[in-house]
Amino acid sequence: MASLRPVTSRCLFAAASKTSTTVAATVASSSRRTFTTTAPTQRQTPTHLTVPKEQIPDYPYGPFRTYKQRNSGLYGTSKIRFGNTISAKWQIKAATHWKPNRHTKRLWSPSLNMFVRTRLTTGVLRTIDKLGGIDNYLLGAKARRLKELGPAGWRLRWKVMQSGPVQERWAREREAMGLPPKAHDLLVAELSGAAPSAELMGEMDRMLAQEEEFVIGEETDGDEVLLNVKETSETTKTA
Repeated sequence: MASLRPVTSRCLFAAASKTSTTVAATVASSSRRTFTTTAPTQRQTPTHLTVPKEQIPDYPYGPFRTYKQRNSGLYGTSKIRFGNTISAKWQIKAATHWKPNRHTKRLWSPSLNMFVRTRLTTGVLRTIDKLGGIDNYLLGAKARRLKELGPAGWRLRWKVMQSGPVQERWAREREAMGLPPKAHDLLVAELSGAAPSAELMGEMDRMLAQEEEFVIGEETDGDEVLLNVKETSETTKTA
């Protein structure tokens, strides 16, 4: 006959703890919400990604090859710095690096009448405050500013340039300098009747390929301009 082992208090405690754990898990699963009407929070898209890429001219300096995060924000000339940390007691060197102090900001653009969301460094933010806004920073015409913008800043610059207030400001500046409107400059050849024909363009291409010289003669009574063609060799002899 098999002997019956008495149930010890340790076995009873283990069984009770296991049962309590199972009950707690069941209550937690039943109290968990299985349905919600609240939309999940989504990350806001940077403004430069909303600009159509196929409509923008190519960035003249190309994307950055080092520290490629500069291609997606306004980082200026900031890069990752490398160096060493030295312990005070044993003077032991340990390699380390320092990333730029970058932040994600929403800056108001008066030209676009909207907030521009982008990632930028504190140095660029101080420059924007000094110039009086992000529009003035993006519209800088110096080569150094264009190099600092990067592909993301180049997209934002194009978007600001296409806005109505900027176009109106440039039109007033052209009028103040006595220049005709920009649209008039594009149609001046067609309105004046001086648009070159296909035959004339082909002849000019041929002359340029042969390195011939164009000599503009005097105007006649019919206000027509005569083009006298002389070869380079003949002009060299007469000179």
